[in-house]
Amino acid sequence: MSRPAAVSADQIRATVLAMLAEAGDASPSAGAAGAATPVTRERFRRAVSVRRLRARLGAGDPAVLSRALNAIEAELVQAGLTQVALPGLPDAIAEQMRALWAAAVSVQLDDVVRLRQHAQQVAADADTARHDADVRCEMLRVELGELRERLTARDAELADLRARTASAVERAGALTTASADLQSRLDAARTTLETVQATHATELADMRARYDGLSKRLLQETEHQRHALATERERLTTQLADAHTRIAALEGLRERLLDEVASGRDAHRQATAEAAALSAVVTEQRRTLAALHSQQTILTQPATPRRPARLHPARSVPPGHAAAVAAAPRPPSRPPGTPGTPRPSHLRRRPSP
Repeated sequence: MSRPAAVSADQIRATVLAMLAEAGDASPSAGAAGAATPVTRERFRRAVSVRRLRARLGAGDPAVLSRALNAIEAELVQAGLTQVALPGLPDAIAEQMRALWAAAVSVQLDDVVRLRQHAQQVAADADTARHDADVRCEMLRVELGELRERLTARDAELADLRARTASAVERAGALTTASADLQSRLDAARTTLETVQATHATELADMRARYDGLSKRLLQETEHQRHALATERERLTTQLADAHTRIAALEGLRERLLDEVASGRDAHRQATAEAAALSAVVTEQRRTLAALHSQQTILTQPATPRRPARLHPARSVPPGHAAAVAAAPRPPSRPPGTPGTPRPSHLRRRPSP
């Protein structure tokens, strides 16, 4: 809800008229038309103001008071213009003159209002144009700065491109010289290539002729070797059959020899056992003979102080004594390996290989 006004429009109007009366201006509706002095805009503003009116009323919104003063001012000024006194003229003519004057003033006021509106519109358009011009000027300044930066960058690029162009021109000159040198070398290489191709064609023709001769010779030699290989194969087949026959005969001979070797091994083992038994008997007989000989020596010696026995070398057994010992009865033989009768190391049976 809107806040109620502290001062009404009637109070404002009455206070304004009172202030004009105090200033010496009569109300346009109070006296006669000829005796009243018209209220002009300057006299109204000199007598009444928003600050004075608010101080007179003691309250009120300055904006509301300003709008009310503008309305009262327009009304009083318009009424003062319509009530211009024309002394010395008839009433009808004065009334017509007032109507003419009012029409002229109205037209003039309309022109003034229209001109004022036009001026305000022009001023607004000018402000808008000025604002647009300022914005455009600022944009142009920014664009000018950017263009200057781009121009500086382009100048740097142009300088770089000029340096590159100079370097490229130098390289182009060097490449032109190198190209001429390479062209001369290419011509020499083409001449050499043509010579080499001609030589190669001649050598290729010679090689083809030699190849044809060699191929014919190779075919002849291959055919000859094929016949030789067939003959050699037949001969090797015959030799292989003979070899198989010989192998079969040798296998039979091998079996027979293996049987003979096995029987020879058995006979050798039996002879070795008999020799070992005979050696054991001979050793035992020798020991018995040595014991008898020692007893006989002790019995034949006189009772004399015993001297240390001398070590005599072993006497050789005469052949007759050996024959007598051999004719003596033999003790029962023991099987080889029986404990109690150790065998000499040279008579021990060795394992057969």
